[in-house]
Amino acid sequence: MPELPEVETTRRGLERLIVGRTIETLVVREPRLRWRVPQSLPARLEGKRISSLGRRGKYLLINVTEGSLLVHLGMSGHLRFLAAPEALRVHDHVDVRLVGGGCVRFNDPRRFGSLHFAAHPERHRLLKDLGPEPLGEDFTVDYLAETSRGRRVAIKQHLMNSRVVVGVGNIYASEALFRAGVHPAHAAGRISRTRLERVVAGVRAVLEEAIGLGGTTLRDFVGGDGRPGYFKLELRVYDREGAACEQCGTPIRRTVQGQRASYYCPRCQR
Repeated sequence: MPELPEVETTRRGLERLIVGRTIETLVVREPRLRWRVPQSLPARLEGKRISSLGRRGKYLLINVTEGSLLVHLGMSGHLRFLAAPEALRVHDHVDVRLVGGGCVRFNDPRRFGSLHFAAHPERHRLLKDLGPEPLGEDFTVDYLAETSRGRRVAIKQHLMNSRVVVGVGNIYASEALFRAGVHPAHAAGRISRTRLERVVAGVRAVLEEAIGLGGTTLRDFVGGDGRPGYFKLELRVYDREGAACEQCGTPIRRTVQGQRASYYCPRCQR
């Protein structure tokens, strides 16, 4: 699934190509996404100038006059900028066509992505209850300690709760906890402040490194320029069951938490 680094990579790739451009029309070939694309959406976007591109958690915000187009990439979606017309591929569901040529094409094989218009995105039902950004100034050890206090939930589940902190998905939670030396099943409320400091640092470091490498391509993801992400080459535990830990040589283990696979080193993570 595209997570925060993949969405941020997409945002940065598209920003220099479409900010300042005007939307000519929105072409919806398949409206049956996770939520059906509203019939009114094209009319709300036609003729609008793209003022900036933002991101909130895993949502890309294409900000226009009087509102924003919220795009979620779902399980397998991606956005690509096309400078010139290209033949349609399977699962090319939506085009944002621009005045003067070019378009942003949304491809989503599993159709778990979504598109929404929000006059005030911070109030939209999908965004209003989200926690702080993990790379923002509000995600601190004080904040994590406060939200963890008394909680029996596993630290990995705590980090993946979007009401606690946004955008720390399965891959990056596993990698961050490895760097912090914390077992993914350890109760959040029983982790010392010193170790929580390492968790915060691990989350920030993993996300920043992944963004720098264009995200992680496991199957379908490509950035706005059509290139895959290369952070997969830097994964130390995720999807490495049975492989030797790079730090101690112990075989990496796999477990299931909340119906999601978790990977960890039983020696390095306590």
